[in-house]
Amino acid sequence: MSSTQYTLPQTGPEFSSPRTLRLSYISKAQYSQEWNSNLHTHGCAELFFITDGHGRFRTQHEEFPVAIHDLIIVNANVLHTELSQMDSPLEYIVLGVEGLEAMGGTEGYSMFHLHSGWRQLHSCLDLMLHEASEGQAGHEEVCRHLLEVVLVCLSRQGDLTLGAEASSPRASRECGLVRRYIDNHFKEDLSLDQLAQLAHVNKYYLAHTFRREFGTSPISYLISRRVEESRFLLRETDHSLSLIAQMLGFSSPSYFSQCFRRVEGVSPMEYRRQYRYSRSI
Repeated sequence: MSSTQYTLPQTGPEFSSPRTLRLSYISKAQYSQEWNSNLHTHGCAELFFITDGHGRFRTQHEEFPVAIHDLIIVNANVLHTELSQMDSPLEYIVLGVEGLEAMGGTEGYSMFHLHSGWRQLHSCLDLMLHEASEGQAGHEEVCRHLLEVVLVCLSRQGDLTLGAEASSPRASRECGLVRRYIDNHFKEDLSLDQLAQLAHVNKYYLAHTFRREFGTSPISYLISRRVEESRFLLRETDHSLSLIAQMLGFSSPSYFSQCFRRVEGVSPMEYRRQYRYSRSI
């Protein structure tokens, strides 16, 4: 992926708006052979403005086509990635915004086709990129005010609702602890009871707050991490499904296949076959 990202310093005045929003970064990306399409998350909301090409947007639970004039808003800590069509390279500008949340997306993300106002939005985004890249005095304030203009323009889209991100500091610490533990121990035999004991909270409270923070349950996140690792093993090794299931903590090969199909949409063996076929072309 050819990508240029500009990070905004965490100093200077904030927006004078009902919500405390902060522009963390702005990035422009274009498809290349080095494009990384692994599921990942960010600590802030991301607004993807598709500026050219065609591709697909993948989350933990689904995958859908995207093209020019589409806007995808992904809330903080929601698993996602982007994929491009080879014959029509995907290009987009993405804004990382702290404190912002798209309302109405039950899985923590929303997609809209911008029927109007695209030219004005694109002009604002181009100016933000220019200001961030030049880095002249006051560019942080300019970019923040341009973000406010972008959000006002988006608020005019009738089916788009943005709100302030609501989060309890205590819940964030607990959920962050559990998530980091899963990231480091996902190959082990973990249960919701064990994770709740680790965070010193009730398991029902953990399940509720973790879903609110990350858009998925602790066990679903654990499965997604295992499936993510299994994709690498299916591509790069000749290990059997039974061995992969055992290595990654699945209770049986059939349960591994069931989880993999639910996340990827195909069986593990079909995934391996498709990958090796694409490499042989």
